[in-house]
Amino acid sequence: MVPFTVERIDHVVFRVRDLAASVSFYERVLGCHLVRERPELGLVHVRAGASMVDLVAIDGPLGRVGGEGPKAEGRNVDHLCLRVEPFDEQRIVAHLAEHGIVPRGPASTNFGAEGEGPSLYFRDPDDNVIELKGPAHGTSGLHLPTR
Repeated sequence: MVPFTVERIDHVVFRVRDLAASVSFYERVLGCHLVRERPELGLVHVRAGASMVDLVAIDGPLGRVGGEGPKAEGRNVDHLCLRVEPFDEQRIVAHLAEHGIVPRGPASTNFGAEGEGPSLYFRDPDDNVIELKGPAHGTSGLHLPTR
């Protein structure tokens, strides 16, 4: 039995060639708005409704980890983040172990659609990175900032 329920996609991370052009596209074309910039990582968070789209510069610290930039045969998506409830690290790790999966490390605090909260990372059978994310610290459900 799975010890949590997937509620929604928290965020998707795209590796991009031109961070400024991508931010402009998401703001001007899609109506998303910039929430947070993290230049030390080459990372920008834009709100897409209840979710987030994270844009990572391929030549920045995070982007270089993914190898070459996106192209016909190159990886563009960094990872899929699924918001889960409840986030009980011990039970989740035990559940993953039952399926032969070992997380990349202990839960860490990361920024997502609801704010800072716990998450665990691991890989699927095709080597895609999956993040399971719990509620933001101090919340137990969706908490979106007002415009």
